[in-house]
Amino acid sequence: MKVEGLAEGRAVGTPCPGPASQCCISRLLSVVESELQAGREKGDPTEKQLKVTLEEAELWRKFKEVTNEMIVTKSGRRMFPVLKVSVSGLDPNAMYSFLLDFQPADSHRWKYVNGEWVTAGKPEPVGNGCVYIHPDSPNFGAHWMKAPVSFSKVKLTNKLNGGGQIMLNSLHKYEPQLHIVRVGGSHRMVTNVSFSDTQFIAVTAYQNEEITALKIKYNPFAKAFLDAKER
Repeated sequence: MKVEGLAEGRAVGTPCPGPASQCCISRLLSVVESELQAGREKGDPTEKQLKVTLEEAELWRKFKEVTNEMIVTKSGRRMFPVLKVSVSGLDPNAMYSFLLDFQPADSHRWKYVNGEWVTAGKPEPVGNGCVYIHPDSPNFGAHWMKAPVSFSKVKLTNKLNGGGQIMLNSLHKYEPQLHIVRVGGSHRMVTNVSFSDTQFIAVTAYQNEEITALKIKYNPFAKAFLDAKER
């Protein structure tokens, strides 16, 4: 990789008598290049081999078995488990944005009665359809493929307050949906992907004690909170 115009018109890679910071540019570029190489090796310029895989699928299944719940608050609460995906088959040199929204998983409102979730009438109207844009967007296909893509910063709220938070109706079931959009030149949707194991019911407080126990067992932040509470 050759970059002109840096270090006062000097081509990167040529000896430079100036400050050490100028000489570091070529080293920095080679580090970036090697980091993205892993992503390129999984690339496919045609996107015909595109594959999106849910990370920690077994953990998601544990929660689904007892009907997963996610807390929504006025100020916004992060999800656990965290939605993470591995992607291969993108064009390594094309630019993509990753977006996430939450689709109603059914046409019911739910309530927790006598230790189980039961349907409870018609759902509330779907809101404005907030979409979360992954903060790394837009970025090269090689970047998205080099490591799992984590949506750890998504916050779920029950109040429309902007700031990139996702507003959901409490006591409704949702399924996160990932959208991969190719950007630059002509924008186009590459794929929409969702996983039924990631469905959950939005709640303002956990209803099922089994869910509470699972969250404490597997979420390191919940453990810290529990320890502080006991102290």
